[in-house]
Amino acid sequence: MARLRSGSATSAGGIVIRREAGIPQFVAGRRRRDGDGYTWTLPKGTPNPGETTEQTALREVTEETGLDVRITGPFESISYTFVQKGTRIHKTVHYFLMEPTGGDLTRHDHEFDDVRWVDLADASGLLTFETERALVQRAAAVVSHAELT
Repeated sequence: MARLRSGSATSAGGIVIRREAGIPQFVAGRRRRDGDGYTWTLPKGTPNPGETTEQTALREVTEETGLDVRITGPFESISYTFVQKGTRIHKTVHYFLMEPTGGDLTRHDHEFDDVRWVDLADASGLLTFETERALVQRAAAVVSHAELT
């Protein structure tokens, strides 16, 4: 059996949070996968040459969701490994807490088939990946704590 090559990748994205009728919500997008499958994920993407992590996160979130956003603070990073074209890739994604400042979900780009606001409490039932479910759960705790102070 051939040994896989290894590589690394970095991305940046955001957890965009708003309140609708007092309920905290975040933005998630649905991507089609091979066959008839799909995944629900947070918006994120790869940096362009010369971009900072913050610039990448802002650009990717705006492109993928159609929203204009601003960073309210750095958050956490997640790491995971996957295999693509015979290479095992260790990926780190840096996340920021964000809030919408304008735009419209209907302006999202082709990378997502659907983009929607989701109640923070419903994240675990929608998001495909455990790492992102746990990340949004921690973000919900931060948002809840911030409201109390």
